Amino acid sequence: MRKKKSGKKKIIITTITLILLWLLGFYLYVTYNNIEIYDSNYTTQKTQSTIEEQTVEKAEEESKKVADIIEETIESVVGISKLKNTGTSIFSESTESQLGLGTGVIVTDNGYILSNEHVTGSKYSKCYVTLENGKNYNGTVVWSDSSIDLSIVKIDANNLKYVQFADSDNIKIGETVYAIGNPIGFEFRRTVTSGIISAKNRTIKLEEENSQSYMTDLIQTDATINPGNSGGPLIYPNGQVIGINTVKISSAEGIGFAIPINIVKPIIESYKNTGSFEEAKIGIYAYDKEVIPYLETSNNSAFQEGIYVTEVTKNGPAETAGVKEGDIITQIDDVALNTMNDLREYIYTKKPNDEVILKINRGKIKKDIIVKLGR
Repeated sequence: MRKKKSGKKKIIITTITLILLWLLGFYLYVTYNNIEIYDSNYTTQKTQSTIEEQTVEKAEEESKKVADIIEETIESVVGISKLKNTGTSIFSESTESQLGLGTGVIVTDNGYILSNEHVTGSKYSKCYVTLENGKNYNGTVVWSDSSIDLSIVKIDANNLKYVQFADSDNIKIGETVYAIGNPIGFEFRRTVTSGIISAKNRTIKLEEENSQSYMTDLIQTDATINPGNSGGPLIYPNGQVIGINTVKISSAEGIGFAIPINIVKPIIESYKNTGSFEEAKIGIYAYDKEVIPYLETSNNSAFQEGIYVTEVTKNGPAETAGVKEGDIITQIDDVALNTMNDLREYIYTKKPNDEVILKINRGKIKKDIIVKLGR
């Protein structure tokens, strides 16, 4: 009996063992068939090579695109001189020093050109313009503002290639920019230099002929700006103009300045649509908090917002309304003011006899003053 039971037990154990071995084998078979084997060396190398090729190709395409855009923008850049050359172009090898060559940029298809006042002369001045295609024109300054060193020249031409504008209020430090102009003269006309926006809202002090003044809210760039670049555009890689090149610091390298384009947009739009611009006057001059500490006046004080009125035109709109020297203007209508250019940009959208509301801080007194703008 014992031998019989022992034999049965061996059979059961053997059977269970075989079943377990079969299950284990089946599991390993299924698992092995589901494993995907890759040739990692080959695939990895191929993917890396593709990425590098795509990166190089993309960089080349972007570079070519920017170069094409700059080339197109150059077609809208002109040479400007206050003196007339006896030849067919102001780009003359023999007379560049006498001509005092500067730069301008075409802003409408019917012949309006934006530049610096120190390049073109003041309103009603005559100047001479040469386009990229070599055509020469007589120009008349139809608008200028010495305080921001900008002017608009009109030539008798149509179907011109003109530039597009960016929003200069949204510029960021570190963005790539290009400056285009006519440095020195004939040999280096329409030179392109590259750089970045080094700073914004800069204030610089100008001293000329025993007088001093300040230019505020400027764009600082390390793109090279030399004599002759004045009046030329500062552009983004997409060709849109963000400013007009104006001055550089002569005692240092890589410090140039441009006037933000937004200031003059309303004026250009008016000339483009109507052929004229009727400028409104408020009759004050003011500085922001960056300039005030340098002014020699007993009335200046620290302030965090607004613009400090340093001059009120006698019998002008502001004086008539009650604005006084030493007032701090924080708003015009619903627009906050932090620089004189903020005020200019807003006034340029108005017409003579329009009324504006100024929010004034006068010591501890806060008040609203209604000003009727003049001509």
